[in-house]
Amino acid sequence: MNSSELTANDIKTSLVSAGLFESEGNDNGTHNSWRISPEPYYLTESELAFFQDLGGHLHRFYQVLNRLYLDSFKGKQASWIAEYLDLGKPQDLLDYCRMKRFKNLLPGIIRPDVIVTEEGYTVTELDSVPGGFGLTTKLMQIYGEDGIEMAGEGIPEKFFQMMQSTVGQPDCTICIVVSDEASDYRSEMDFISSVLRESGKSVYMRHPAEILFKEEGLYVIEEGQEMRLDAVYRFYELFDLKNIPKSELLMYCNKKGLVKTTPPYKPWLEEKLSFALFHHPSLKAIWENGLGDETFAVLSHLIPKTWVLDNRELPPYGVIPDLYFGGKNVREWQELLPLTQKERQLVIKPSGFSPDAWGSRGVIIGHDVASEEWAKNLEGSLENFNKNPSILQEFHKGRSVSASYFNSQTNALVEMKCRVRLTPYYFSAQEKPQLGGILATLCPQDKKKIHGMKEAIMVPCAVKK
Repeated sequence: MNSSELTANDIKTSLVSAGLFESEGNDNGTHNSWRISPEPYYLTESELAFFQDLGGHLHRFYQVLNRLYLDSFKGKQASWIAEYLDLGKPQDLLDYCRMKRFKNLLPGIIRPDVIVTEEGYTVTELDSVPGGFGLTTKLMQIYGEDGIEMAGEGIPEKFFQMMQSTVGQPDCTICIVVSDEASDYRSEMDFISSVLRESGKSVYMRHPAEILFKEEGLYVIEEGQEMRLDAVYRFYELFDLKNIPKSELLMYCNKKGLVKTTPPYKPWLEEKLSFALFHHPSLKAIWENGLGDETFAVLSHLIPKTWVLDNRELPPYGVIPDLYFGGKNVREWQELLPLTQKERQLVIKPSGFSPDAWGSRGVIIGHDVASEEWAKNLEGSLENFNKNPSILQEFHKGRSVSASYFNSQTNALVEMKCRVRLTPYYFSAQEKPQLGGILATLCPQDKKKIHGMKEAIMVPCAVKK
């Protein structure tokens, strides 16, 4: 067996022992498996510099989006902005989220989905309740053992600093609360909490039902001792609140200041249609002034054109901004129905507040489906506008790259043509996002959706010297 094969087997063994990989014939409950490569995904120093800067730009995006929503709700900006972002949300949740005490809160973790293209990069969406950072932590540990420089400053440390900043004090007790909906990620959240405990930090992972409520706050029981929590990392989705045990108690303690919670309960920061707002021509000046010239220019280049699939009829003089086919501006969504497969370089996605809005669920690639399926999804998305809005987004094709993975059946390395998604993890402490690490997902180039799958290679990013 050559050294590359041994390395690949060692990687797999280490992942399995950490409960982060499902080996053949052994269901460890994670339902995770992928193709293992002996090499990380290398970035040049200039590419690393780009990712180090990107977090600050995205943080400013969230700041402007948050202010835009609140100003719209208060009547200082056009009311339709908040109306879009509030679609499908229960009124009691909106009332809670709009409390003045939460006004300036932003997500503690920012994770964009970045597609590597021939022209550079495209940011297809943002996730403020991301999974994967526990797995990326372990991968960085494994691949960094040979002295390879990983991209990022280290996830566990940055995660804890972010939580310290959320609490406002250095010594704090943290719980990562993982719902049933997010159960596939429980093993990695348990892993990162154990890494932090080994370094002397009070960080735990619990199911919501395991949280103990008392009038003075929230507690977890560890080795028979009650540990009062200073902060909760909310690893559960807002659309799922009714299914989460003790969700009302978690929200009550957050409201009363008995515990800090991140990401904040702000559904308007978890909507993909925010990219449509960014590209809306009537809002350009607001974004440009709020972001500043540099950030506005960077994000204008990175964020693909996006539209809200709004089923309301336009006036006779109305058109859908910047959407053209056949040399003319589109004014009715039905004009997209007869497009040929080649013309449908478009993506339909649920915007948010839905179980179909994460993990590539509900995503339809226009040129990857038959005409009937395209029409069904476009019309269905329009029908659901008032309850569950969807977006239409330009499709940006990923650049083809080569990578190798270890085939355990043949005991040999296999080269694969891939397309790449990079997911950097930024952790905000004192409103300064810092890069903790970057996960690379390399899918076979015939796959249109680039996400974690058995056929994909998943590796951390490293710096090419």
